Amino acid sequence: MSENTKYRTPLRSCLLLGSVLLAACSQSPQQGSSDAPLQPRIEPENWPMQASPIARTDAIERKVSALLSQMSTEQKVGQIIQADIASVTPQQVRQYYLGSVLNGGNSAPGRDNRVGAAAWLELADAFWQASTDTSDGRPYIPVFWGTDAVHGHSNVKGATIFPHNIGLGAMHEPQLLQAIGRATAVEMQVTGLDWTFAPTIAVARDDRWGRTYESYSEDPALVASYAPYILQGIQGKVGAEDFLRGEHMLATVKHFLGDGGTVAGKDQGDNISTEAQLRDIHALPYYAAIKAGARVVMASYNSWHGSKMHGFAPMLTDVLVKRMGFDGFVVGDWNGHGQVAGCTPTNCANALLAGLDMYMAPDSWQTLYETTLAQVKAGQIPMARLDEAVARVLRIKAEMGLFEQVRPSQRPLAGRYELLGNASHRALAREAARKSLVLLKNNQQLLPLRAGGRVLVAGDGADNIGKQSGGWTLSWQGSGNSNHDFPNGESIYAGIQHAVQAGGGSTELSENGRFSVKPDVAIVVFGEEPYAEFIGDRSHLAFDDGRALQILKQLKAQGIPTVSVFLSGRPLWVNPELNQSDAFVAAFLPGTEGGAVADVLFRAADGSVRYDFQGRLSFSWPDNAKGEPLNVGDANYNPLFAYGYGLSYRDNTVLAPLHENAGISAAMMLNTSRYLFAGKAVTPWQLQLSDTGTITVVADAQQRSAAGAVTAIATDRLQQEDSVTLRFDKAATVRLGHADGIALDLARQSNGDMALELEYQVVSVAAGTKVELGMQCGDNCASMLDISSNLQAMQGKGWHSTKIALRCFSQANSNFDISRVTQPMVLRSDGGLVLQLANVRLAQNEGNATCGN
Repeated sequence: MSENTKYRTPLRSCLLLGSVLLAACSQSPQQGSSDAPLQPRIEPENWPMQASPIARTDAIERKVSALLSQMSTEQKVGQIIQADIASVTPQQVRQYYLGSVLNGGNSAPGRDNRVGAAAWLELADAFWQASTDTSDGRPYIPVFWGTDAVHGHSNVKGATIFPHNIGLGAMHEPQLLQAIGRATAVEMQVTGLDWTFAPTIAVARDDRWGRTYESYSEDPALVASYAPYILQGIQGKVGAEDFLRGEHMLATVKHFLGDGGTVAGKDQGDNISTEAQLRDIHALPYYAAIKAGARVVMASYNSWHGSKMHGFAPMLTDVLVKRMGFDGFVVGDWNGHGQVAGCTPTNCANALLAGLDMYMAPDSWQTLYETTLAQVKAGQIPMARLDEAVARVLRIKAEMGLFEQVRPSQRPLAGRYELLGNASHRALAREAARKSLVLLKNNQQLLPLRAGGRVLVAGDGADNIGKQSGGWTLSWQGSGNSNHDFPNGESIYAGIQHAVQAGGGSTELSENGRFSVKPDVAIVVFGEEPYAEFIGDRSHLAFDDGRALQILKQLKAQGIPTVSVFLSGRPLWVNPELNQSDAFVAAFLPGTEGGAVADVLFRAADGSVRYDFQGRLSFSWPDNAKGEPLNVGDANYNPLFAYGYGLSYRDNTVLAPLHENAGISAAMMLNTSRYLFAGKAVTPWQLQLSDTGTITVVADAQQRSAAGAVTAIATDRLQQEDSVTLRFDKAATVRLGHADGIALDLARQSNGDMALELEYQVVSVAAGTKVELGMQCGDNCASMLDISSNLQAMQGKGWHSTKIALRCFSQANSNFDISRVTQPMVLRSDGGLVLQLANVRLAQNEGNATCGN
């Protein structure tokens, strides 16, 4: 290929499921095409008919019928409600006859996300024993426990963390998913759990979506080819004796339907595709999954042309059950039923009537139980529909063998903690991570590197297992993790160090890129901070963290060859970083086996190639930062790197210098979650100094306010000028604002228990100094919290991170409007304060947030 050629691959062939062709053979239908009907409807006859692969058995049907005849209405209602372990006790599970519990991303035994595995098993026993206490004559119906084990048993410390789905999709090796599913199921049963809310089989069509990394590909055929293997790994094969039993367990395919195709990639948003596009793009993997034995489907938060899926009978009943052949049960997402028209989290008959079989009501369960019970007794919910939903749940419990099962701690794998992160599972995770890496650039065939040289390893992702693992890792957002939280993991730097030392070379770790001895080559590891769900939604695809670019430029100026390893949950516009790199690897989110990167980057000690790059993009890589949908088969398809692109060591391809025009304005790059980074305001936010009513924007290394009351000085922390020192000599205000007064809607983040996080050091604070921290929502609209005593206590004690829960600002001022924040940080002092500030951002609470003094 010539240097200026953009890289494309042929369109993928269609996927044939049984005798029904479900995908177009030439081009994927385009979202939002002009021929979409004005008032689209679901016509079930347009959807292929598929029979259930699992025949009902007389024995199980008799069991279900017998139980239904013995159950009271109260007991039936309990079976269709799922509560979160942070909001329910074992005693309440017994009292309300609850059929299942879950742990959300931030729920764990004792509210400790990093608690040991034994605590999980102990709590599993407690819930099981409560549900099976039949001393009052109730029928014996065990509870089951669901969790988001989306890339391994990722809520439990010490478990094997596999690459996220976007990386697994880049392998183009679906067969490996079966072993990954099996390993995950084994590790889950060590802690007594028996149900995972995985796999996600969404087809992400807009990479601005915060869940893009949970999708295997933009190509529905690839996603559909993966679904059977991961399901068979978790559940076993349909018809086998160990299906849903033994080392296997219950899986969930999610989210039904269209979550990957919402307008602008907004999580929980509206999908306005045509019915044909909904069927041929987003539903394709579900046909494959149901044929492979999917027994639970999770309803999606998204709408289709305004109709929320949790209450959309045409899809939940007419298509899923009657056309796709699904014979399991439909579970909701976290209070998703509350978004249905006419519903609240505690009152939603419409969802059950539409085909939802189990409400996920984490913190709303108790009132929802009472409301639903009353609706059944009043006839608003027919008993026949309740019986149908309960029967579906009981049928799956019977198929799993739960009625014959012993309590969790007595099962064969229970308590075998040595299986968490064991050698074979780690080897599997390392293989998957190795095969997921995609080589985007390798000018002058810099890679593979010889192991005997001097290697500098830089960047904030180099020695950061949490960052390389991403969201849904120990906590919901994957934030707050240190390497100590991964006793069975290895950072990318540690893997490089082992490989280089084995080859007789030496390494130096330097986050800021400075070195003591000039290296032969530098590897810079950087990328996105961990995130999950709507917190990760973006308005654009520009990678806007300039630290790595600065390091790369400094190294290039010194004539040092550079290799970039980019950690991300989606393709991003990184043309400036690509230009400054001699080689560039898209590593996505490889999980806890960081040594996989060294396996591919370095030759063996004898000079031979240990492993070549196998990864090929399963998502198209953008040539600008606009973030508009870019998918193989689109009209005017014009990516930088096409679907299926990826270099191997045999390729002698030179990537010519790329343009650095992002294609978006500063206003379009509005960052909703990072405001100050490395002491600099994140574009387009401004660090503003104010006294006597005059605003001065910080533009220089030292900037004084108009009357000199406050000074901002660029200061070194870890690297050159990576923080700002704010010296308040008199009463003044420092704000992070926007020149155009653009407002942020942080209502969802507030409801999602997010916090404003400041990373700071109190250099000095005079006794009696008053300091307030707050947010502003336009003129005469602000909420300020007194943090004076907090800062007094931290004086001279080094760097700290403080989190203020977003809800605190609304609680402090009932007139404060969290949905139109114009200044996400306002800091006021009456003088006598010297504060060094590095970062200001939104972060997951994780129980660490305060409301000031």
